[in-house]
Order: sequence, then structure tokens, then C-alpha cells
Amino acid sequence: MASKTSAEIIRDGLWNNNPALVQVLGLCPLLAVTSTVVNAIGLGLATLMVLMGSNLAVSLIRNFVGESVRLPAFVMIIASFVTCAELLMQAFTYELYQILGIFIPLIVTNCTILGRADAFASKNSPGPAVLDGTMMGLGFLAVLIVLGGMRELIGQGTLFADMNLLLGPMATDWVVRPFENYPDMLFMVLPPGAFVGLGLLIALKNGIDSQLEARRKAAAPEPATSGSKRVRVTGNVS
Repeated sequence: MASKTSAEIIRDGLWNNNPALVQVLGLCPLLAVTSTVVNAIGLGLATLMVLMGSNLAVSLIRNFVGESVRLPAFVMIIASFVTCAELLMQAFTYELYQILGIFIPLIVTNCTILGRADAFASKNSPGPAVLDGTMMGLGFLAVLIVLGGMRELIGQGTLFADMNLLLGPMATDWVVRPFENYPDMLFMVLPPGAFVGLGLLIALKNGIDSQLEARRKAAAPEPATSGSKRVRVTGNVS
């Protein structure tokens, strides 16, 4: 299998093979914690860290691990990085860690991370493996932020509320309230709103892809068609 170029890895992670919008993986934490932007950023950064670290470690040991213990070894590596992320959040963003709760340890079971370790990192050198983990993590983080912003804005009428939980006192006044006396829309904060929001994002991406494909086809030159030739038949027909 031909190795991907850096540009292809970047496009795949951010758009063409986005883990949330295309692969549709890791939906449990994505749908559960994206009620606000700060929750989305917290989970997204933790997932990004685990993806980068696990891809690097898996790539480094890929030639020393037998087929029979390959997946258990990958899970142990992922669990180690998740533990590191969990301890860091407990040390520096304890209140946010309490809000995210069980969804931080559950990063171990995120199909995106194990899937990239098995499908890409175990078959490539450390450089491309780290780049793949970074781009997949950033693609996942971007969807989390957009979905969290959409749900927070429609559900509560605010943006960037409680950012101090992640960035400290300097972010206390970052909250934006575009609407005065906004009536909270509880539906968007609850799980059904997460499903609706994600469905809209997937539909938007598919629509953009369809438009881009139509433009490419319109701009591509039509293949030349050879004219019909008249065939002359000679001889006797019995």
C-alpha cells in the first residue's frame, strides 16, 4: 500500500476522513459533553493528547510486537496516555475534570484512537503516525467545538461561558451573550439536541462535498469521443 503524503494525511484528518463526521466514531463522549464550548474543548484536548501519544508509541514498537498481542498492547498504551491526561486535568482543571466525569477515562474505549493505532500508526514510521494522530485529533476537536458552540448558543443564549474552568481567572469575563432576555431552549442542551446538531453538521459537510464534486466535474474537460466510422464489407454473403 502506497504511503500517504503529508497533505493527504492533513486533508483526511480535518475533512475527508474526519473521525466524527465521516467515520462517525467516538459519538458517546461527543454527544454527551458538548453542551458547552468549554466542555468540548476540555474533552477534545484530552483526546488530541492521547491520539498523538498513542500513535507515536505504537509506531515505535510496531516491529517488536507480535500479532497475537498487538491489540492488547495498543490498549495498554492508550490507557497509559489516558491516565496521564486524567492526572493532568485533576491537577490543573479539577472542576472541569469533575464535570466531564467518566468520559475522560472512557477515552480508552474511543474507537477513533484504537482505530488509528491499528490502521495507521502500526504500519507507518513515527513522523506520519504523529501527524495522523494530530490531524485526527484536531478534526475531532473542531467538531466538538462547533457542536458545543451551537448547543450552548441555541440552548442557553451564551458562548464561552465558564471558560475560567479551563483557562483560569483571566477567562472569567469571556462569556458572550448575543441576545438579551434569551429564553433558554432546553432541548438543545439535552441529548436529543446533540443528535440533531450532529446530524445538521454531517448534512452540511455532505452538501459542501456535493457542491465541490459538481464544480470539479463542471470544470473538468470532457473526454474526446471518436466519430463513428463506416465499415465497408466486401465479398459474397451466402
